[in-house]
Amino acid sequence: MTDVLAPTLLALDLDTLAGQTGRIVVLVDGTAPSGAGARRVDRLTRGAVTRLMASEAWGKVKPGESTELAWPAGLAAEAVQVVRLPKKTDAATARKAGGAIAQARGMGPVLVLAEAAPRLSDLLLGLVLRAYDFDLYKTGEKTARGPVSLMVGDLAAAEAALAQVKALAEGIFFTRDLVNEPANVLTTMEFAERLTGLRDLGVDVEVLDEEELERLGMRLLLGVGVGSECPSKVVVMRWNGGTAGEAPFALVGKGVCFDTGGISIKPAAGMEEMTMDMGGAGVVAGVMKTLALRHARANVVGLVGLVENMPDGRAQRPGDIVKSMKGDTVEVINTDAEGRLVLADVLWYTQERFAPKGIVNLATLTGAIIVALGSEHAGVFSNDDALCAAFLKAAAAEGEGAWRMPMGPAYDAKLKSRLADMMNVGGREGGAITAAQFIKRFIKEGQPWIHLDIAGVTLAKGDTPLAPKGATGWGVMALNRLIADGYEVREG
Repeated sequence: MTDVLAPTLLALDLDTLAGQTGRIVVLVDGTAPSGAGARRVDRLTRGAVTRLMASEAWGKVKPGESTELAWPAGLAAEAVQVVRLPKKTDAATARKAGGAIAQARGMGPVLVLAEAAPRLSDLLLGLVLRAYDFDLYKTGEKTARGPVSLMVGDLAAAEAALAQVKALAEGIFFTRDLVNEPANVLTTMEFAERLTGLRDLGVDVEVLDEEELERLGMRLLLGVGVGSECPSKVVVMRWNGGTAGEAPFALVGKGVCFDTGGISIKPAAGMEEMTMDMGGAGVVAGVMKTLALRHARANVVGLVGLVENMPDGRAQRPGDIVKSMKGDTVEVINTDAEGRLVLADVLWYTQERFAPKGIVNLATLTGAIIVALGSEHAGVFSNDDALCAAFLKAAAAEGEGAWRMPMGPAYDAKLKSRLADMMNVGGREGGAITAAQFIKRFIKEGQPWIHLDIAGVTLAKGDTPLAPKGATGWGVMALNRLIADGYEVREG
């Protein structure tokens, strides 16, 4: 597992700069070095930073990006990394700047002169998130990374900011680690076991096994996993940090630990990426960890349905008719449309048991949403304009792309079955929308609800400013902010 990078925070001491080894990072606003530390480095290098900023090459460096001076005269350091960070900047640029520092980090120590850094907490977050690396299964020699220190003007304020950053990053890394794990390691049993580890942070964790799920009538969920040797499970996580007895906000995640498509088997090409089909459950787990680490003053319940969708002599077949916990019957037209079956039962159970203030469910649900939105935005479907607007605002503030999609009776009609109450698919046209319409049938009247289709944003095909290729942890930041802004008990 990846540990959160914990930069050391130091009080400003300009007298140590000349002898500092490794890499020194200075922040500039585009016209001049920012802060006493950066100006001292400029003087020690006889104006090398100023000359760089006057060069034609500097004009190509965009806000949040950097360049470097190698083996600068006047310093013991091997390099000075010059990061362009305007004094008036936004969160995304500050995080990108932090990411640029992390990407350039080598084997030697790194000292960031951050006493004049705008949006220090965002700079720290970008630095920590981009330093993530999942190398658990690489057996060759691993490159050691040097320690990172930041010289800051207000040590107490920086320590408080770092504590919040670490709480958020721990949750994001928990999600990334879960999504990056191979399915032969992250079975339904192992996933549940890792979630029980949240008890150490004060989260109440309960694991429902197949016998209990059968008693509850969760036959849609059980039908998905019946062809697997891995038993299906539902894990309930409760964080009770708000007013005692007050209804919680609920998060529900699809946790298909591997998805072959079942009898409606997927093509072989690209199937290895179906280890990420538990991404929705991974995000729920990450949010719950962050809430616990930062002692959020809110009541939040997170539920995940953990299954494996495999072809087998016992596996569910196309044409099977299955009864849900709600009591509705579903004709299974395509066993590869399994995530909505898992969510349907878990969502109904969530409402029956907890009567939540609102629900957000997350799932790597459809390829159709990738066709519609690519990898830049998750699809947002909702029955409640106020909740949807609050989420979109939170996602925008955190730089996590999200786009509201339409719903309506015309799409719902596509789910009509000749033999049962509904089919589990509605054809190719509007596939992401008909999937949302299916899930909506298991949301009670008056229950505020959002469905997030995160199929396109869960796994990055290449490096991003805040993550290496692979699991992104998309959604942890937005949902943490949604809860912080709208559901926490206020001081006084």
